[in-house]
Amino acid sequence: MWISRAVSPISRLLQERRTMAFWTEEQMRSIDKMLNPRSIAVVGASPKGGYGGRLFDALLKSKDRVRLYPVNPNYPEIKGIKCYPSIGELPEGPDLVSVVVPYGKVLEVLEESHRKGAGSALVISAGFAERGVESRLELQQKIGAFARESGLRMAGPNCLGLANVKKDIWPTASSRTLGGLTGPIGLICQSGATAFGPFLLRAVDSGIGLSYIISTGNETDLDFSDFARYLLDDPDTRVIAGFVEGFKDVRKFLAVAEMAAERGKPIVLIKIGRSESGARAARSHTAALTGADALYDAVFKQYGIVRVQDYDDLLETSQMLAHLRKPVQPGISVVSHSGGISSLTADMCGLAGLDLPVLSDKARDGINAVVKEFGWAANPADVTGFSRSEQFPDIMRHMIDEPGVGTLVIASAGAGNQVEQVIDLRDSSEKNVAYFWTASRADKGPLAKLKAANIPIFYTPAKLAGGLRSLLDYHARRDQRIAAGITKVAPPNAEQQQMIERVQALGRATLSESESKQVLGAWGVPGTREIVAQSAQAAVDAAQRLGYPVALKIDSPDILHKSEAGVVRLGLKSAEDVQRAYDEVMANASLHAPNAAISGVLVQEMITGGVEMIVGVSYDAQLGPMLLFGAGGVMVEVFNDVTHRHCPINRAEALEMVAEVKGSKLLRGFRGKPAADIDALVETLVRVSHLAVHLEGKLAELDVNPLMVLPAGRGVKAADALMVLKT
Repeated sequence: MWISRAVSPISRLLQERRTMAFWTEEQMRSIDKMLNPRSIAVVGASPKGGYGGRLFDALLKSKDRVRLYPVNPNYPEIKGIKCYPSIGELPEGPDLVSVVVPYGKVLEVLEESHRKGAGSALVISAGFAERGVESRLELQQKIGAFARESGLRMAGPNCLGLANVKKDIWPTASSRTLGGLTGPIGLICQSGATAFGPFLLRAVDSGIGLSYIISTGNETDLDFSDFARYLLDDPDTRVIAGFVEGFKDVRKFLAVAEMAAERGKPIVLIKIGRSESGARAARSHTAALTGADALYDAVFKQYGIVRVQDYDDLLETSQMLAHLRKPVQPGISVVSHSGGISSLTADMCGLAGLDLPVLSDKARDGINAVVKEFGWAANPADVTGFSRSEQFPDIMRHMIDEPGVGTLVIASAGAGNQVEQVIDLRDSSEKNVAYFWTASRADKGPLAKLKAANIPIFYTPAKLAGGLRSLLDYHARRDQRIAAGITKVAPPNAEQQQMIERVQALGRATLSESESKQVLGAWGVPGTREIVAQSAQAAVDAAQRLGYPVALKIDSPDILHKSEAGVVRLGLKSAEDVQRAYDEVMANASLHAPNAAISGVLVQEMITGGVEMIVGVSYDAQLGPMLLFGAGGVMVEVFNDVTHRHCPINRAEALEMVAEVKGSKLLRGFRGKPAADIDALVETLVRVSHLAVHLEGKLAELDVNPLMVLPAGRGVKAADALMVLKT
């Protein structure tokens, strides 16, 4: 039975708000009936094999615990169990209806199941939107709409089923099972063949137990986020592992991610595919620099989701997160029977940014007292044959008890009593123990013991290092999000709302520089002092009011990249310079874009002593508003020194963005130059992220390049800006 687990009062309020927005109690109860069924109907069951036959065969193994109802008008019984001609003739409304019929009959079966009072549905049948035919997509949409409106919630279509591994109930058309191997990892895959193929087989080989296996298929009703939300309340699931191509509703997914952080349940994902934004033609620097994969990396990092690259990564990292504590210290110590193995392991850890603290004199002397002239007492340690001796626990204790160490890695082959010694250390220490297995993966002795004890095992030093990096990053991210709380954005104020209405009334997609800066100003982002001039003399008058030196730029919504068009002049120091520059800029604009709408020439103050950065906004088709920050100026696309976050962000996330950009070194003072106003920059990033949220659905892209970050205490100024609206 599904129940909402106890959390703190504040977390409960936040949880209730998000749950009301995306999930209902009835929906969670329906998923509970699907994953913990007491009665199952198989519509399309068959004694002849195929999907219906394999599904029924898989369920026969649980007939002593689950009431089974094969449904097929062609058979009076299947494998000794009475078969019914239709759902309507069943003696009860089953908790779960598994559907394996031709695609054209699926809706009819669901309607009859609803009338019978069924609790949930699992549609194995294929032939829907995945066929790329409009009529099949429409049929799939009808099925999804029926599921939501009727309350008969469903997984699929075009899925391979699911498994409650811990109760050994397998409503799946796959012929494979885990053979009783259960564990705290819930696996959700959009691809059924992946779930019940490489993941299942590797889990068995690696001794990694699962709580549930869920294939979601085309997700016309229930999706990855819905099942992840259910698993957050499952006490037997400590890690949610996933294989996804995309998300139907990114806000729902991010709500799950936030709740998972509150609960301390890591989400580990393989994300494949690209969003539609990656194929769009770039109309600004921000769009050109924003690749879909980089955006997903940024969002996963921001929300504490562990992203991995392959099947083994997903299983091994999930196993580690399920069985290791939060490290009490970030340091790693490595001990092995081989200097080569320990050195390579240390190299991989170093490349992953992990710290291997130098041993204290006490630890080094203690290890030397055991190994004497043999081996090397260091971190990493080469203890030769002593790794299989009765003194090995003393060596490991010296390594793990170092004050800066939170995790000990044993890189070895389990010789002698080593496995028992490692397990004893794990059970007696508050620190973590992981194992890099260096012998055959087919070993049935020591390796099997390590698996049975749930010691996290890795088979390459690179994957070990990546897993340990993920462990540290996950807990650091979780701590940060809990400390900062949920980032909220107030509704637009009166000035901002008026600006939104004014911009929409323009009736065109692209704003000029001056118009773009006016919009930024409504969100508290200051721009340069500037005046629009329609003649050379007006430009001179404007320059005199602003004070020399000045800059001249064309002000047009149709000329997006002004440097390339030759319509920018900088450092003008006299009236003669301004008159000549005005004529040149206007002539070049006419040559570059003869039909461009030109409101005049912007005469701007010259900003000196600042650091050029770029701030941008784009909207991903799946992820929504994304903020870009990086080193700015005309070379921005050459160096591509940028980072991203999902909007909105808080100050901590803004500071993190600044730290991630290599060019930010200039902000801290470089070669005698003063430190820049990082506080003002951080505030600007937060404000632009709020602008992105307020203008979602109206704004397509925003490019502020350069944003001049002035010396500390003097703020920032947008020296150039481009805003493109959705049409």
